[in-house]
Amino acid sequence: MTFSIVAWDSATQMTGVAVATKHLAVGALVPHAKATVGAIATQGQTNPLLGICSLQLLEHGVSAEDTLQLLLQDDLNCHQRQLHLVDRRGHTAAWTGEDCVGWAGHLTYPYFSVAGNMLVGEQVLVAMADTYQAKAEMEFCDRLLHALEAGEAAGGDKRGRQSAALYVVHQDVYPYLDLRVDHHANPLVELRYLFEESRQDYYQSFRQSMPPQCPRTMVSAIAKYLATPIKNQLTVIS
Repeated sequence: MTFSIVAWDSATQMTGVAVATKHLAVGALVPHAKATVGAIATQGQTNPLLGICSLQLLEHGVSAEDTLQLLLQDDLNCHQRQLHLVDRRGHTAAWTGEDCVGWAGHLTYPYFSVAGNMLVGEQVLVAMADTYQAKAEMEFCDRLLHALEAGEAAGGDKRGRQSAALYVVHQDVYPYLDLRVDHHANPLVELRYLFEESRQDYYQSFRQSMPPQCPRTMVSAIAKYLATPIKNQLTVIS
């Protein structure tokens, strides 16, 4: 019930997911990404646990293809699922279960992958892939959004439209950009509006003011607290 693109950008080391569907709040469950690790979209019969587990595997150095196989091997509903992912080196892997509602399929390339189910046809994915490749000089987040818009223009989800999301990570533990349209008559139009708003100076200066990591004093305090015996952490209120 969804079409999406996952990608890793060799120039900026950013990775992310752009996704749209005729379903509520797609950004809450389908896209998963972690800086310097990779990204995955879990759709069809969506299982967000697969997204969480995949990032753990990738972070421990498991390849994209092996990660995919490990996710599927004990999944009794794998034939109803669709997964595609990219690792921090740009390697991709994808799966479309035979019971996903048609049209359903995926296309994988170095550095990015596109996938969808319940689409009007393969042309949706072809349009997304062609657009992403043609926009190589464009800023990464905008490039992802253009690919998504191309899929919508080619027909998108055959049931219609409802929600969309753009989730991108860079070097921090929190996302570089996390935009969601959970319920809207024209979610991609609204997502484009939010994206353009995020380019405004007021938001960019705010985003750039955020620290890249916890201060050393905070990390030290947390480590000290965790190393303290539990009995010494408790305060008895009488």
